[in-house]
Amino acid sequence: MAIWDDVLSDRDRAVFEKFSKGHDNPQGDNAALGKRAAIIVVDVNYAFVGVKSENILDSIDDYITSCGEEGWAGVESIRQLLVVAREAGVPIIYSTSVTFNYEGSGWHNRARGGGKRELLEADELEHRRLGNKIVEEIAPQPQDIVLEKKAASVFSDTPLLALLNELDIDTLLITGTSTSGCVRATVVDAACHNFFVGIVEEGCFDRFDISHKVSLMDMHAKYGKVISLAEAKEYVSTEAEPTLKVKAMTT
Repeated sequence: MAIWDDVLSDRDRAVFEKFSKGHDNPQGDNAALGKRAAIIVVDVNYAFVGVKSENILDSIDDYITSCGEEGWAGVESIRQLLVVAREAGVPIIYSTSVTFNYEGSGWHNRARGGGKRELLEADELEHRRLGNKIVEEIAPQPQDIVLEKKAASVFSDTPLLALLNELDIDTLLITGTSTSGCVRATVVDAACHNFFVGIVEEGCFDRFDISHKVSLMDMHAKYGKVISLAEAKEYVSTEAEPTLKVKAMTT
């Protein structure tokens, strides 16, 4: 049973089943993956995961965007996938937020209600800086790429597309948070740029369970293919071709 099955009405379940398996739908169950893969780890930092594994209602007292225990479960799944990816010579690209030193920066732009431009106090700035640090359990290695961004999609105003073209990548396995926000935005952009897209179910997480499930369903139906961690590891280890530049850096 799919992770989203328990939030669908009987009508929606029947429509989704027929739509996702239809021979004219190139996504979902019919979607393919290519051979030149990269892993995208979207915003798995302390601000979005939390400083430790705990109930989300406690975790958001420190970082309002954190996902608590569900986030840390996702971190472990991502860690396992990255081990396999590094062994296979598959590139790994991380994203995190840009750290600005004033109020109203980052997501608090004009359209989202930000207006103040006051400098942060030193302790506030340090809290923000630590929040944007990628969690130690999956810390980037010297051969990995880290992109800072100021919008939802990792493609937005970053050199990601140029990097993927330089590496001759045709497939993206996308993990991270939040499923309904930055992951989804990145998946949509990846599909729009004609990449094959795999969304690793256990490697994605969200503050809201219903948003997580419905977003996975939508992405599976429209933009790519939701795959399990086991499927992702199998694909990386047996089907994905090593990227020579990465292989040379890891040997």
